[in-house]
Amino acid sequence: MDEFPTVPETSPATRSCGIVPLRDAETWIFDLDNTLYPARVDLFGQIDERMRAFIARFLGLDLDAAYALQKQYFNHYGTSMRGLMDRHGMDPSAFLAHVHDVDLSVLDPSPLLEEALAALPGRKVVFTNASVAHAERVLGRLGVKHHFAEIFDIVAADYRPKPEPEIYRLMIDRHAVEPSRSVMVEDMARNLAPAAALGMTTVWVRTGSDWGAMGADAGHIHHVVDDLPEWLAEVAAGVR
Repeated sequence: MDEFPTVPETSPATRSCGIVPLRDAETWIFDLDNTLYPARVDLFGQIDERMRAFIARFLGLDLDAAYALQKQYFNHYGTSMRGLMDRHGMDPSAFLAHVHDVDLSVLDPSPLLEEALAALPGRKVVFTNASVAHAERVLGRLGVKHHFAEIFDIVAADYRPKPEPEIYRLMIDRHAVEPSRSVMVEDMARNLAPAAALGMTTVWVRTGSDWGAMGADAGHIHHVVDDLPEWLAEVAAGVR
């Protein structure tokens, strides 16, 4: 497990660069997919396939053409859904219902995550490009739903995805978050840039994927984590 900056988290140098000591954080903001559970379960693989099938049916394309368009829109708009809305007038509610109708049996409950969250001081919020319904299903399957009283989803963001800076400010206002006293945890490095710009402490959950690592060297990441439950347990115990 690697971590930076290398200064101790309670040192004056840490405070001077705007990073809140982790035990003092008032609010913990967590991404959902591939962050609160390991990316290796490949739940997003199911979502990806269902996106492709939806696009193929919606636009009358074969699966290969649908996949190419899906990735083109993802890279340009931040989500494939946003591209379909802007370019084709798609109803986002139908899209979300279809792509999130996935088999959660591949996702095991996580007692270690539950214990770490229970011991971790501070309020916990989910900030996701998915829907509330999907988030609640995943959190319930993991056995940690009771730790999250608040979920800010893609609908609350007016279907605008991370990393659009405006939705971070909207999330902050909606949930009365003080950025300088908050930590954001996310598997996509580029999604942490707006959080850092607002004054949040950032934690990148490294999954080994190229798309997750995009932007990781831009200087806005304060901590790098490979095993989130273990790391959170260390924070809760005062080791970090």
